[in-house]
Amino acid sequence: MDERLLGSEPNHISSLSRRIWVEMIKTSKIAFPSMIARVTQFGMFVVTQAFIGHLGELDLAAYALIQIITVRFVNGIILGMSSATETLCGQAFGAKHYHMMGIYLQRSWIINIATATILLPVFIFSAQIFKLLGEEDDVAEIAGYISLWFIPVLYYFPFAFSIQKYLQTQLKNPIVGWLSALSFVLHVLLSWIFVSKLSLGIPGAMGAMIISYWLVLIGMFVYVFGGWCPNTWCGFSLAAFHDLLPVLKLSISSGVMLCLELWYNAVLVLLAGYLKNATVAISAFSICLNIIAWDFMVFLGFLTAASVRVSNELGKGDAEAAKFAVKVISGLSVCLGVVFWILCLCFGHKIGYLFTSDEEVVEAVSDLSILLSLSVLLNSVQPVLSGVAVGAGRQGVVAYINIGCYFLIGVPVGVLLGYVANLGINGLWIGMIIGVVMQSLVLGYITIKTDWNEQVKKASERLNRWLMNPSNESNENSAEERLVDER
Repeated sequence: MDERLLGSEPNHISSLSRRIWVEMIKTSKIAFPSMIARVTQFGMFVVTQAFIGHLGELDLAAYALIQIITVRFVNGIILGMSSATETLCGQAFGAKHYHMMGIYLQRSWIINIATATILLPVFIFSAQIFKLLGEEDDVAEIAGYISLWFIPVLYYFPFAFSIQKYLQTQLKNPIVGWLSALSFVLHVLLSWIFVSKLSLGIPGAMGAMIISYWLVLIGMFVYVFGGWCPNTWCGFSLAAFHDLLPVLKLSISSGVMLCLELWYNAVLVLLAGYLKNATVAISAFSICLNIIAWDFMVFLGFLTAASVRVSNELGKGDAEAAKFAVKVISGLSVCLGVVFWILCLCFGHKIGYLFTSDEEVVEAVSDLSILLSLSVLLNSVQPVLSGVAVGAGRQGVVAYINIGCYFLIGVPVGVLLGYVANLGINGLWIGMIIGVVMQSLVLGYITIKTDWNEQVKKASERLNRWLMNPSNESNENSAEERLVDER
């Protein structure tokens, strides 16, 4: 008996190893293209900042205010609201409700375009807003000018975010990665030509960004409408206007969840504007936050993988597979996080030169290098836990956690350390880290205590409640009727 048990142990280990390997392959097929897309798309912001930063210190500070506060404010809302598409399409794909995925995509467009239009005045009146918030007049004026150039990017967000999530839930996101990578290369080239060679300044840098972003979107439109998603895109349908209210509710909770995470850094940049030598403080803080954000884009690939794998398995009704996927993805993300943490410790003192030649700003960035490396390590944990919540449709719970950990703990601690303890931007950053640590601990506890069978039941109820028969969506759409016959 003992010999049989001993003999079965290697087989068990071998079986576990195969399961881990298979899950790693599934994860990489989702995470790697998403990483490329996220890193290169955000990289366009960073490249633009680098070119504008070399125009002058005021231009760098102004761009930092717009990108870190205004753009992140809007980006957080629309990206977060688009994660409702991630939940619904992921679970629908797992349940083989393919025809509903195109409907969910169109509903997301309707909601997100309306949201972007409501947020448009934030860009139009950003100079006045920054002045009311107490920022220096010369920085606020330049920021207001730059913000007008961001309006075309504002209307890129509603379409692009939803399509990306629609494609990744059906494992077709490599096209997004390739399009983003090619556009990033084009963006660097255009920025060099417009700014360095033609000396077009801010208009040249922003024009290069607009062209590059919209080329990505046009490519995605061609892919979806051109017949590469035959099962999930059956054309435009009036069914997209049905059940908008429940989708809106999920979108709002999703938006609150993610935008609170992005606003957290934005609030700290705003607070940095009230420190002594505010221009240097804002510039240094924004450079470090851009590095963190770029690093975060890598781990958003794992957030995407966690969301897609969990939502797909919940849609299929396989609770154990969802639980196993969370373990494997978490392990992969932490391992990569340790590598980035070591790199940041080694090269943190030289990063500032990538964005500016101002020695005072570079020195301020160098002083933050230890805290920067800690934030890089934390980035490997928090996104995966948020991705699990998105896959299960628990964005509302995470929103409350973010409010408590970030704005009731992190920001007050940062203010006390930064202003009362006179630690400056170091104090603000320590407060940010404390908030992220608290959020990760709470989300980790909730994930460990999750009843995955209960999550399967909730996913099934959600899908069945919003399921529509394709023949009722459009009598003219015979492709949808064929899908029903096949099922």
